[in-house]
Amino acid sequence: MRKSALSPLIAAGVAAAALTASTQAFAYGAGDFFTRVGVAKVAPKSDNGKLDTGLGVLETDVQDDSAFAFTLGYRFTDKVGVELLAAEPFDHDIELNGANLASTEHLPPTLTLQYYPLGGTDAYVQPYVGVGVNYTRFSDEETKIPGVSLELDDSWGAAGQLGVDLLIDDHWALNGAVWYMDIDTDAKVGGADAGKVEIDPVVVMGGISYRF
Repeated sequence: MRKSALSPLIAAGVAAAALTASTQAFAYGAGDFFTRVGVAKVAPKSDNGKLDTGLGVLETDVQDDSAFAFTLGYRFTDKVGVELLAAEPFDHDIELNGANLASTEHLPPTLTLQYYPLGGTDAYVQPYVGVGVNYTRFSDEETKIPGVSLELDDSWGAAGQLGVDLLIDDHWALNGAVWYMDIDTDAKVGGADAGKVEIDPVVVMGGISYRF
């Protein structure tokens, strides 16, 4: 079974919040535009469903992938903001009955409304939570089975987010974040409806943040 965990950067931020305190104010709050840049890992859940095809029933297992990712955001108030996640395409191998027989690329733009419990304070450890919506676009579906095609429909679903900024100065911070995304896609194999692939990944990102 595939294992997923929060980024070590998030754990470090939580530890820092518990063990340290700051008296330096960084004016972290209302009116901030920001971007976060780093590497994200998409880890689908185990057991992604079964496809009923002319080749029989195929157990589906979508594999992990990592890619460059970035976000753009704005804070309306000290404690409330919005953030959009974007990335270069993730390229996932797909195992069918345990054999690596298919693949797909996907883009998962995700918009979340965020809450910063320590926004407006002088704390340099700034955790946040978010809820929102994910849209996933699939492309370049391929199989290694001669004459058999794979098609995956685009998906809409809910998303949840946890993250932390570890402030360095007025503009820069270290960042770690994790999202859960509800990604379910209808699949066609050989042009015929075959069922649903439930990907439902955890996405872990570590990098840096810059406030304008």
